[in-house]
Amino acid sequence: MITALLLFWPALAALLVLLLKGQTARTVALVAALIEFAISLVAYTGFNTDSGMIQAGLSFPWVASAGISFTIGMDGISLLMVLLTTFLVPLIVLSSFKHEYKNANVFYALILFMQTGLIGVFVALDAFLFYFFWEMALIPVYFIAAIWGGARRIPVTFKFFVYTIFGSLFMLAAFVYLYLQTPGSHSSELTAFYNLDLSSESQSWIFWFLFIAFAIKMPVFPFHTWQPDTYTESPAQATMLLSGIMLKMGIYGVLRWLLPVVPLGVSQWTELVLVLSIIGIVYASIIAIRQRDLKRLIAYSSIAHVGLIAAGIFTLNEQGLQGGVIQMLSHGINVVGLFFIIDIIYSRTNTREITSLGGITQTTPALSIFFMILLLGSVALPLTNGFVGEFLLLSGVFQYNAWFGAAAGLTIILGAVYMLRMFQGVMFGPKSPETEVFADLTMSEKAVLIPLVIMVFWIGLFPNTFLSISEPAVGQLLNIINR
Repeated sequence: MITALLLFWPALAALLVLLLKGQTARTVALVAALIEFAISLVAYTGFNTDSGMIQAGLSFPWVASAGISFTIGMDGISLLMVLLTTFLVPLIVLSSFKHEYKNANVFYALILFMQTGLIGVFVALDAFLFYFFWEMALIPVYFIAAIWGGARRIPVTFKFFVYTIFGSLFMLAAFVYLYLQTPGSHSSELTAFYNLDLSSESQSWIFWFLFIAFAIKMPVFPFHTWQPDTYTESPAQATMLLSGIMLKMGIYGVLRWLLPVVPLGVSQWTELVLVLSIIGIVYASIIAIRQRDLKRLIAYSSIAHVGLIAAGIFTLNEQGLQGGVIQMLSHGINVVGLFFIIDIIYSRTNTREITSLGGITQTTPALSIFFMILLLGSVALPLTNGFVGEFLLLSGVFQYNAWFGAAAGLTIILGAVYMLRMFQGVMFGPKSPETEVFADLTMSEKAVLIPLVIMVFWIGLFPNTFLSISEPAVGQLLNIINR
């Protein structure tokens, strides 16, 4: 029942928000998002962290004649993604309070509808239910970006929509084929897919159908080209939703629906995926070094980080999988904080060009501290959240292949280069005309950043708080893959 409440509460709240106006709409949206976070904490307190099995499940027939059911539940991996989503959405809503949006009720209702789609993806245990929520999460963010985005929002969001729909069709085709291979009257439940005995040839092409769908959403090289423009042209809150939570849908899809369903296909193509992931790490990092727009720089850094997560996951060892899960949390926290700081800078200066900024730290001690902490978490400084994930990921890749590990390790060096150069150009040096008068953080801005910084240190100092939740589920996943 708690899983159903997590799933439906944001949608009900969104319907209420649609009936409200202006500041009332955003206040109710924030309260609803905080209630959702509280519900997720209740789910955590009742969760057995020693078990890798699905818990808090609910199942009833949806399209009974076709064997399609409304089946939901959570294991440790799902729970962490739900906690990440419910933690970030209230902060994303709060981050918008310094903006005045036309049709604010629609804006905030779309955010809450998207939260329902995101939660649905993380708890769905039926293939067609998963597909339904996968598409449901896409539609609200498309409208947020298309209506409230920048000058090039229409062509950019259209490209994003085409990319994701293209990938979704591949996933749907794979799901239909898998469904038809189940015995008897057929079933689309996850366990039925796990129990299929498919030939190596079938698993090979199913692998690519599913991988393309998930790789586009993550995104992994060379399926990434929609991402920098979409992140840049979208309003800050849409960018935070896309980077902080939505890209985790693709990684989660790999863990839940790709690796255990077609393990023979995975074994055939693992090395190619690792090569693509490592190319993405180096390529995106080099492009990030060349960027002068703050949003585009963080967008390319996100591609590099996701490349490392993908590489670690496809090593199919415990360190790589655990590193991927914990890095999903860390990346979500860091990237939302960095995009919010960029939004703060842009709202005060009306520019994101690094060459037009400078000297901000002279009048903003609070902003400088928060910015530096999130930046150091992003570059994996020991005792911050990024270090835990990157250490486990690189350890997993090194176990698989030392040369791959060495190449993937370039992310640490290159990441430090572009992030520290960005900080130096924006915060240090002489003031520019745009930064001559630059106010420090407001209370509402601190209210967004303080929880994020707390999590940077919490995950960095006490990683077992989160690793212990996912460890049994990761072990269960490995057992299914290696059966």
